[in-house]
This record gives sequence, structure tokens and C-alpha cells, in this order.
Amino acid sequence: MARRSAEFGGLLAERGCDAALVYGAERAGTAVPWLTGWPVTREAALVVRAGEAGVMWVCYDNHVPNARAMARGVEVRAGGGSALAAALAWIQGRPGPVRRLGVIGPVPARAGGALAAAAGDVVFLDGEYARLRLVKSGEEVEWLRRGAAMSDDAVRALAGAARPGMTEAECCAVLESGYIAAGGLTHIHYLGVTPMADPHLCVPAQWPSARDLAAGDVLSCEISASYHGYPGQVLRTFAIAADPVPRYRDLHAVADAAFDAMTARLAPGATASELTEAAADVILGAGYTIYDDLMHGYGGGYLPPVVSRAGLEARQAPGFTFAAGMTVVVQPNVITRDERAGVQTGELMLVTESGCESLHAYPRGFTRIGD
Repeated sequence: MARRSAEFGGLLAERGCDAALVYGAERAGTAVPWLTGWPVTREAALVVRAGEAGVMWVCYDNHVPNARAMARGVEVRAGGGSALAAALAWIQGRPGPVRRLGVIGPVPARAGGALAAAAGDVVFLDGEYARLRLVKSGEEVEWLRRGAAMSDDAVRALAGAARPGMTEAECCAVLESGYIAAGGLTHIHYLGVTPMADPHLCVPAQWPSARDLAAGDVLSCEISASYHGYPGQVLRTFAIAADPVPRYRDLHAVADAAFDAMTARLAPGATASELTEAAADVILGAGYTIYDDLMHGYGGGYLPPVVSRAGLEARQAPGFTFAAGMTVVVQPNVITRDERAGVQTGELMLVTESGCESLHAYPRGFTRIGD
């Protein structure tokens, strides 16, 4: 925590800020837990002033005792009806005006007037904060390993239980059983189920459908279980009580080849453009495309480099160079051009001094389950 506070203080000094407001709401906003250890619940607003200990307001009085037990290096106060309003009122009521206030997090537009009144100048630092999260500390890598292992356990539980007649909601309950008892939390679990013979879905859905699994279905998944706010991310595809049909075998073979081409180049000094070009040669060359992003940084948010379908098809990527200690999800989710069929494969990778390492142990490949 001391290292994080020092890095954050350096960012504020670099941008000429004499105070910062760090905000999160509805369990979103990674900067609050990164700086305090408190996972955001309904609402949390942290104020840091140069040379002073931070003060954090949380919404709902009954959340205060838990926040005081978990938060480190900050004073925790009850926010009443609005943690954000309490924090801004405190800034305005303190002796000495805030000349420049740095803001991080999803502050709502309706708070704009109060935000402007709290400081002479307001600067939004979300991009700079994201850059602080790119290279992980040793402790963060170990927590990501735990999150990745829990994510693997979720896929293992799903693969062991999914069978014809089971609902997608039951699949979600099963996969959560793989990590909840171990102290993990759900970050995301997306499932996609469609008949291989007549597909109509090329990417997992964010909400389960009411459809039962059937023999001959293809089941794709994107699963992230989280440990202390550090999730893994593993993507896999399964055939339900049937062998994969040729169309899906080919899609998955192309996805595997693209994954191998990208990870073969993933090392310190490699660029996002080099990985994108390697994937484009394989995927576009086979007559396919993607739907979800090709890759994205992970661990502390959805981080650079994010390469979309448009980026792959234009063979363009953000100007980004990888360094040791960065973590990135490589996920060549190959689909047909008519967007009816698709597969998922990929996982969270750590850039090492000499190349890259997968943080996941669940085997890759397109397997048959549910017999």
C-alpha cells in the first residue's frame, strides 16, 4: 500500500494537484480498492490532500464498520445519503482552498456543479491512473495467480457438470461452486450456447438464457473469478455430448493458431501492432474475423492495449509497447463472417523478462463434455 500511495502522490505532484477525489459506485471503480483495500459497495469517495492521511466516506452506515476493518491508511467516515456529496462538502469546508483537484472514477454529471465549486481547477486523471496499473507488483501477480486458479476451477466445475437438459443458470451455479468456498468472488461469467448444426450465436452472452443444453450444442465461456479484486480470465469452448462438427473444428484450429502466433511474440519490447498483425495473418487469412476484442490489458481494470474487431480488420493497434510485469488477456474469439458461429479460447498472460507465461492451468483445446 505504501508503494501505491507513493506512486499516486507522484502522479498528483506531476499534474500539479494539491488534492484528489477518488470515486467508486455500485461496485465499480478500481482506484478506491487499490489505494485503500476497501472494495466499493454502494458508493465510496476518497479524498487525498498533499501531506495528509486520506479520508474516505462510504454510503450506508452499516458498511462503515467493515470498511474501517478493511481499509488501510485512511480514516473512514459515514457518507449519509451521498458519500460523494459528503466528500465534496468536506473539501470546500477545509481551511485553504484546493487550487487543482485531480479526479478519478465515475463521478456523475449531476455532481459537476459541486465539483467545480470544490476547487479552482479540476483535472481528470483516469488515463494516468490506468498507466499506474499496467506493471504489476510481485504481490499483485500472486493475487492474479490466485484469481486465475479460481477461474480455472470454475471452468473445471462447469466442464464436469454440463450436460443435456441442464439450464444455463444451473451452469452458472455450478461454475461459481468452483471458487466461492475458497474465498473467490464473481467478476464475470459469460456463457454462449447454440446448436452446432444450426448456430445463431457467435459470442458468449452476459446474461444466461432460459434455453436447456442439448446434445450437439456448442458451449463457449468467458470466466473471471476474483481474489482480493484481482481476477483471472479464461475462455474455452466445449461440444455437448457430441463430437465437434467440421465448421467448429476449423474455427477453433484457427483460434489456436492465432493464440500461438500472438503469444510467440508477446515479450518485453513487443508492440500491440506486432501481435495484431500476427493474428490478422491467421484469422483474416482463413476468411474469418472476431467479435469481442482480440486482446486487452487486465488486472486493475480493462487496460491498454485494447484491440477491437475494427483494429484487427484494419491491421491497426494502439501505439503500445509491452514491458515485463504487464498482464494481458489474449483471446482470439474467431467467428464466421455471417456472425452465426464462433469459438472462444484464450487466457490471462504475464509478460516476463524473457517472454510470457500463462497464469492459467486449465488445458486449452476444443473438447467434448456432457456424456
